[in-house]
Amino acid sequence: MICWINPFTGLAGDMLLAALIDAGAPLDRIRSAVAATGLSGWNLTAERITDHGLAATRVHVEVTDPHTERRATEVLEMATRATPRPVADLATAAVTAIAEAEARLHDTDPADVHLHELGGHDTLVDIVGSAAALHALEVTDIVSAPLPLGRGRIDAAHGVLPCPAPATLALLAGAAVTGSDLPGETVTPTGAALLHAAGARYGPPPPMTLGTTGYGAGTRPLPDRPNVVAVSLGSPLAGAPDEDVVVLETNLDDVTGELLGHVIARALHAGALDVWTTPAVMKKGRPAQTLHVLVHPHQERRLRDLVLAETGALGIRRVAATRTTLPRAFETVQVDGHPVRVKRGPYGAKPEHDDMVAAAAALGLPLRAVAARALHLSKAGTTTSQEEERAQ
Repeated sequence: MICWINPFTGLAGDMLLAALIDAGAPLDRIRSAVAATGLSGWNLTAERITDHGLAATRVHVEVTDPHTERRATEVLEMATRATPRPVADLATAAVTAIAEAEARLHDTDPADVHLHELGGHDTLVDIVGSAAALHALEVTDIVSAPLPLGRGRIDAAHGVLPCPAPATLALLAGAAVTGSDLPGETVTPTGAALLHAAGARYGPPPPMTLGTTGYGAGTRPLPDRPNVVAVSLGSPLAGAPDEDVVVLETNLDDVTGELLGHVIARALHAGALDVWTTPAVMKKGRPAQTLHVLVHPHQERRLRDLVLAETGALGIRRVAATRTTLPRAFETVQVDGHPVRVKRGPYGAKPEHDDMVAAAAALGLPLRAVAARALHLSKAGTTTSQEEERAQ
């Protein structure tokens, strides 16, 4: 599923979360993902509002726990507990991005960063909640229009700062931005971190069959326009044009298998389209692995720096390429009462592995038996579409 974001007046974490809920993300699954972090003293609600004649959703985080500031390591530890695993992966990537940006600005180690405004309940709820909403909506590709940056100054824990905030600018490195006539903070660090962690691309809506559009309202009233962000969901069009990509490659003969697995996971979390290795033989007959990282051009610098820092390699190659992607759609089948998503393309279908593992464990069946049953149900048309799931 493609998610195109139109940040009409900017982007904040709560606005993105509200827009995804408005587009159909189930609130109970979002609450469940946040609850798994161990965060206490909070309640998440959503309400329908009208802003300058436009109906939208606004979220509220009601807090009873006065603990509003935390170290980045504490927030990161809670984010790792979110469920399911893909939600935790995106949430931890966003929190890590914030910690690293703050560390660079304050010339300190990310582990020592103390989050002031970003250490409260609402930050963790917005980040984990948005990650859970994207997962529930089965979003695999995020594209955003250029982000409008406000002007003026803002009050922060360290005093008066220029707007956009330094942390926001650090997180937006590589993003497409444009000026705005709005004063104050139009893009928050949380909103910027979520796009950064999700590997968002920037530009007009990609070719897709348009589905639901949701509107998420911010809390600041504007005199002449609705303060909203819009998210539009859609499926890739058949025969969509090829897209330009870059393959980053480096030969590694001095890294362990554990480190290589770590680098692959980090690159995927940072937005790589795919990561793989191939065996190689280097000079003097030394066995090695060639690491390949497939990225969009606008992500090349960030992924290149990540690979070099993690592996210690002294160089990296880039190969320009194009890729053709076929349209795909998700459907859900019930294997003896357990939901299993099935990804269907023009030439076949494949059940999602994590769903099959959960169903197999619950039913006490071999994984291949669950796979066969899911494919049989999919071929028989005993499925639930995404729209039907949202209505249930």
